[in-house]
Amino acid sequence: MNRPTGEATRGPRPGERLTHLLHRDPGLAAHPLRADAALAAGAALLGAAIAYADTALRPDATGWALLTGAALALVGRRRHPMAVLAVIVACIAPYQLLGNAHMGTMPIAMAALYTVAATGTVRRTATVGAGVVAIAIAGMSVNGVHRAFDVFRTSGWLVAALVLGVAVHNSRAYVAEQRAAAARESERHLTEERLRIARDLHDLLAHSITLIGVRTSVAAHVLTASPDRLDRAAVAAALDSIADTCREARAELRTTLTVLRADEHGPLPDLTGLPDLARSAKAELSVDTHGVRVPPAVAAAAYRIVQESLTNAVRHAGPDATARIRVEAAGRTLRVTVTDDGPVRAPAAGPGSAPDSGFGILGMRERARSVGGTLEAGPHPGGGFQVTAHLPLVPRPVDDKPLEATA
Repeated sequence: MNRPTGEATRGPRPGERLTHLLHRDPGLAAHPLRADAALAAGAALLGAAIAYADTALRPDATGWALLTGAALALVGRRRHPMAVLAVIVACIAPYQLLGNAHMGTMPIAMAALYTVAATGTVRRTATVGAGVVAIAIAGMSVNGVHRAFDVFRTSGWLVAALVLGVAVHNSRAYVAEQRAAAARESERHLTEERLRIARDLHDLLAHSITLIGVRTSVAAHVLTASPDRLDRAAVAAALDSIADTCREARAELRTTLTVLRADEHGPLPDLTGLPDLARSAKAELSVDTHGVRVPPAVAAAAYRIVQESLTNAVRHAGPDATARIRVEAAGRTLRVTVTDDGPVRAPAAGPGSAPDSGFGILGMRERARSVGGTLEAGPHPGGGFQVTAHLPLVPRPVDDKPLEATA
């Protein structure tokens, strides 16, 4: 079960925001063109400041034009990374050969190389990176104004941009794989929960059909045992009971999307099993239905929700924590509340995290939804964690359409 902490509600920290930006797919940005334009402007300003500070090799008008053209090309880096890199190399090569401040183009070149590495394969990155670094070394060496140390320093910055791009590319691929695995695992858990619901529904229908058979036999016996002294009240009561059972069974059947057959069927759990659950988890239990009849499917859902909540409380809150269970009928709703006073646990790393991704809560919500109810789970105001479910006690209205039309 995921347990959000107080810090999680304050929003992501700057470091977490940066990590999220690095891991996010570039194609999913809200305003990609605006972001690339801002990056191009920032790289241009930084490059211009570096070039202007180099009084010995300060660019002339041609150098400034080439530097500006290389920066403008960054606007299309996200859509056409290789074409943008080619344009930037075409601008930087003559810029370097003309003897301008070579470090002025470094922010632009690093941004272009990072984009190529972050959006392509490692093989493409290695090939392109080797070519660009070779061109840079050749251009800086031909004009004869750069020392060997400057050549190696510049090459090091370019290689660093490539390495960072490859690391981000691999990280994004790993996160995408984890998210896909988590989605598959979530679907598997939901399928298992639906199978358990189907088994419970199987037992419910078997129970209802058995009652119908018994009450039909009672009505038939009354009709045939003493035809001269027909007990109309007994026959009417038996038929009314059959009608009620049929309506309840149809209503419960409509709460499940599909009914699947299974080989093993356990007994349908209900509220009478809650004391055993509370005793096994050393939890405090309070049940008060005010004499209201709880439909079998609702009772089974309440039992499963309490069972899963206690399991999570024992797993996350620890053996020393105290769990409290309260089940009460309020109007037409059965309210189920499970609270523990254990420490609040940090949530999983995010949607892509496989371990502890809150499948227990997903299953409980599926249980509540199967009977037309709702479920909420989160930190308790007084500390610990709380699960609250509202389950309807009155079956959903049943229309006169055939069951096959709505199944």
